[in-house]
Amino acid sequence: MFVPGEPESGKSAMLTTDQIESYRQNGYVTIPGMFDGETIGKLRRVTDEFVQRSAQVSENNDVFDLEPGHTSSDPRLRRLKRPEQQHPAYDRIFRDDRILDMVEQLVGPNVQEFGGKLNMKCAAYGSPVEWHQDFAFGPRRSNDDILAVGVAIDPMTPENGCLLVVPGSHRGRIYDHFTADGVFAGAVTEPEFDPGDVAPVQLDAGDISIHHGRLLHASAPNTTPDRPRRFYLLQYSAADSWVEGADEEQIEVSRAQMIRGQLPPEPRYADFPPVPRPAVVRQGRGGSIYEQQTHLGRGFSRLSGHS
Repeated sequence: MFVPGEPESGKSAMLTTDQIESYRQNGYVTIPGMFDGETIGKLRRVTDEFVQRSAQVSENNDVFDLEPGHTSSDPRLRRLKRPEQQHPAYDRIFRDDRILDMVEQLVGPNVQEFGGKLNMKCAAYGSPVEWHQDFAFGPRRSNDDILAVGVAIDPMTPENGCLLVVPGSHRGRIYDHFTADGVFAGAVTEPEFDPGDVAPVQLDAGDISIHHGRLLHASAPNTTPDRPRRFYLLQYSAADSWVEGADEEQIEVSRAQMIRGQLPPEPRYADFPPVPRPAVVRQGRGGSIYEQQTHLGRGFSRLSGHS
């Protein structure tokens, strides 16, 4: 286990009034040129090392989520789980003061982290991610001030599977993510669902995006022959967004997840639509969103026309 890296200090970055308004209205915002070429180069080298390490495993575990077709001679990694716990280069990004300054502008001075993930779409075969809302995952919270910051390690375009979003959908309903028999599928399961107007979030390497936890988003496969798409997602919430019915054990977990400020003595409640949940929840496949979305069935996709 490595010693956590120090956050970059002596630097600041603030969202403009227009950027904050864009986030409030559209549910996402992009910030160009956040990380320089040296930093991105380091992340690419470290990421390549983890891809090679994944050659030593043959099935998903608590670090690696493997692409179908993965072999020891041709390692294919689609997700590195909790990168900030795996290497200091990722941890420094996770704790970067400039990112936390922006998060603070959006959710308040007390910030809690709930983990990172590095999603990868290798050239020509990167797995898609179907339409979903992050807020549908996990237990209900007292308010919906949760978000994800995405760091583009590679240029992200529609051709190599950039993030797709439905602007403004974070101000609407929360969709059902369960199958008819009560299994969580990690994606919108309503038969009549249509994402409507879709916007691609195109980024250059070193740019970042921020999206709200209720925003509908997805990503199509990587159809390019030679352009990987690696996207490091950092997840944060307002520290007063408590898990419903939190007991002393959960409060201690929340306290350990504080990354800026202090854990408030009580939750803050806000009105937002209910999170659909069946009366009886059946156990499905655990693991990552990729495994959960296999419950949608072979060949299922609502991404055609948006790739």
